[in-house]
Amino acid sequence: MAGEKKAEDTPLRIVQLDGHVILKIVKHCKEGMPTLVTGQLLGLDVGQTLEVTDCFPFPSRNDEDDAVEGDGASYQLDMMRCLREVNVDNNTVGWYQSTVLGSFQTVELIETFVNYAESIKRCICLVYDPQKSATGSLALRAIKLRDSFLKVYKEGNLTTEKLREAAVAWKDVFEEIPIHVRNSPLATALMASIEPDTVADTKDFERLHLGVRPLLEKNLEFLNDCLDDIVAEQQKVSFYHRNVARQQQQIQQWLQKRRQENAVRRLAGEEPLPEEDPALFKPLPEPSPLDGFLINNQIENYCHQLNHLSAQTLEKLHLLESLQKARITA
Repeated sequence: MAGEKKAEDTPLRIVQLDGHVILKIVKHCKEGMPTLVTGQLLGLDVGQTLEVTDCFPFPSRNDEDDAVEGDGASYQLDMMRCLREVNVDNNTVGWYQSTVLGSFQTVELIETFVNYAESIKRCICLVYDPQKSATGSLALRAIKLRDSFLKVYKEGNLTTEKLREAAVAWKDVFEEIPIHVRNSPLATALMASIEPDTVADTKDFERLHLGVRPLLEKNLEFLNDCLDDIVAEQQKVSFYHRNVARQQQQIQQWLQKRRQENAVRRLAGEEPLPEEDPALFKPLPEPSPLDGFLINNQIENYCHQLNHLSAQTLEKLHLLESLQKARITA
């Protein structure tokens, strides 16, 4: 029993992906653009490593062609049954989904994690960004909910006081897990046999492409929207505190008036009235801090992407400037 508990408490350190899994995810997400798509991840949970050995896409449904609620679950069960018959790992370890410039941190994502956590002790979500991958880097991330945040979220009634007691900040919502890509010996031998003699030729100019302006503009646009959203959240919090202060002032006025009435009743020999009436002043609902946490995470993500794109562009410009000077000198 102790060994089982120790295995459950083992932290997840690495997500190991098979090469063909990445190819399937990239193919599905690119074919689904601009629609966001999702799919199931299959594999094994071994110690500190989560091995993702296969995946399959979920069928996209139009709003006009809504199916029965159980169709999605039936489709998953049928797919996993077929995979088991061909001796493929059919253990669910999470899901993958596409995104647009990293805008994936939503309440729906958290609720999906919570639903998966009811049956899977450790699950991940692979997030792939086709637009960002077009700049030359594979924009694939493996994320999971932090255990501290998940514990507070499951308790319900998420408030600032509970988050402060649990020492959970906006950076503690999601946790990114390093990805390790693994290919089988047969796949490695195949890639070695089909690899061209020359790695690059004179026509390989894609790496010097400087057209990142659309991505920069989109990131700035999304960043401005997030700033407007965070200002709106701050206004909600300020409005809540003003209402609480106003209510406290009304409670004090009511208590003072009730005490004066009780003083008069005591002089008249009558029974004093109760000085606490919880039904009179109901506690005001506190705005959920979760929206602010997610917006802060999105702002950090957009700032990181802007920094990366700007640095990448400056490096290419310096390289081209050096090449031009060398050409003039020659």
